[in-house]
Amino acid sequence: MRELLINFKNRLSSGETVIGPFMKTGDPAFVEAAGYAGFDFVILDTEHGPVTIENMQNNIRAALVAGTVPIIRTQDSSESSIGKALDIGAFGVQVPQVQNAEQALAVVKRAKFHPKGERGVCRFVRAAKYSTLERNRYFAEANEALVILQLEGLEALENIDAILDVPDVDIIFIGPYDLSQSLGMPGQTGHPQVVEKMRFIVEKARARNIVVGTFVDTPDGVQTWKDAGVQYISYSVDVGIFADACQEIAKLIRG
Repeated sequence: MRELLINFKNRLSSGETVIGPFMKTGDPAFVEAAGYAGFDFVILDTEHGPVTIENMQNNIRAALVAGTVPIIRTQDSSESSIGKALDIGAFGVQVPQVQNAEQALAVVKRAKFHPKGERGVCRFVRAAKYSTLERNRYFAEANEALVILQLEGLEALENIDAILDVPDVDIIFIGPYDLSQSLGMPGQTGHPQVVEKMRFIVEKARARNIVVGTFVDTPDGVQTWKDAGVQYISYSVDVGIFADACQEIAKLIRG
């Protein structure tokens, strides 16, 4: 399965755009279906979603069966949240509410083993094939996991240069909804001020060859941010996609 992650990274390095939804479901069937549908990755949500870390293991298994990259959005930036997500086999962690370089550096240290970090060591976990994977190979391969930082507020904007200086960060993810709230216009993700701040982050990151991601929930939004150079695009949420499809079917039936 390591080849799936390596291929994903190579695609980003070559400038390709990848797309995948946030997943709040506790049912692995939805994750598996998303993979078969052609999504490049799924963001398994433990910040806002109701799924426990124990049940999330089966969502990771479902993603791998369907050939899509499983990424966990952690509940927070704590050592426990990051470590558990990686222990159960997530190919990366997407950490919310990173506001400054100190927090960014702490995330990297908690996600990486020595010499890049200080992640707590346990080989008797799913990611290490429950200790059957040769230990040195496990530690080396584990350090290839994606580190994705969510920048979502004015403080992060003020500290953007220092955050981007932190090594071993793979993707900078812009959270448009929380950013809009920090600007005093919650939910207005298309407001010119929100868009201006998002473009500011994109330009800063791309100038340093750092991959940028963001969330969109319309096809037009995909094209807008793809044209701006965003490569890691999270398209909507599983339950929202399902609700939209149900509404369209209901309208069709009712005429």
